[in-house]
Amino acid sequence: MRVRSLTLAAVGAALLAPVALPALAHPQRPAQHEGGVTAAELLARARGCVRVSEGLYSSDAGKPAVIPVCGVDGAVYWKADMDIDCDGRPSPRCNRETDPWFQPATSFLQSDGRYLRSESLPFVVVPAPSRVWDFRVHGIKGGSVAAVVHGDRVQYAVVGDTGPQNIIGEASYATAKRLGIRPDPRTGGTASGVTYIVFEDSEVTPIEDHGAAVELGEALARKWVEGAGLRRGAAMRAGDALIPPP
Repeated sequence: MRVRSLTLAAVGAALLAPVALPALAHPQRPAQHEGGVTAAELLARARGCVRVSEGLYSSDAGKPAVIPVCGVDGAVYWKADMDIDCDGRPSPRCNRETDPWFQPATSFLQSDGRYLRSESLPFVVVPAPSRVWDFRVHGIKGGSVAAVVHGDRVQYAVVGDTGPQNIIGEASYATAKRLGIRPDPRTGGTASGVTYIVFEDSEVTPIEDHGAAVELGEALARKWVEGAGLRRGAAMRAGDALIPPP
């Protein structure tokens, strides 16, 4: 497991000390995915790399920087490990007792002003903006929609937190659990084999509405795997149909 996720406010202050823990996965489970787009379709579209990052990322503190952020037709993606983000609102499985790196904050907030709840909300972590790469340039923000692929599984999520500027490959407890990856913040995660796809200029409102993330993610993923350039500004608000850009 790598250095724990940092909020945007904390990134400028300091990075936490490197932590090396084993990454374990659950035993094999039946394939599952949310929606109709399969893992194979998404991975085929993410084959190869047109690099959009200025530099490369490490998967863990102290490891070589070898991971690029790639981009094609309205989505950016990277292939990395998965470390477990258990930060945000304390819960039975994500708190100071269960997670020695626990932070009670996330970079982005729920609609009620509270921090996200890692145990129940599927979200991914993006590196804090730097010279290596700035996610904001691609219209990515808190609530942007992501498709996370591991093995035969697809999990839709939102961008919910930021991490260190030089490391990539992290998602919430809930994301890992739904992908069949061991979600324990101390010993969980997986060392490789995870593809993170984030759709540019997308947004779910409120950020905590996972159903809306699935609906919008499925629509965008279907267009993306079919090779269609995604229209800018796709959004989903609770209780609404897919809102096209103006």
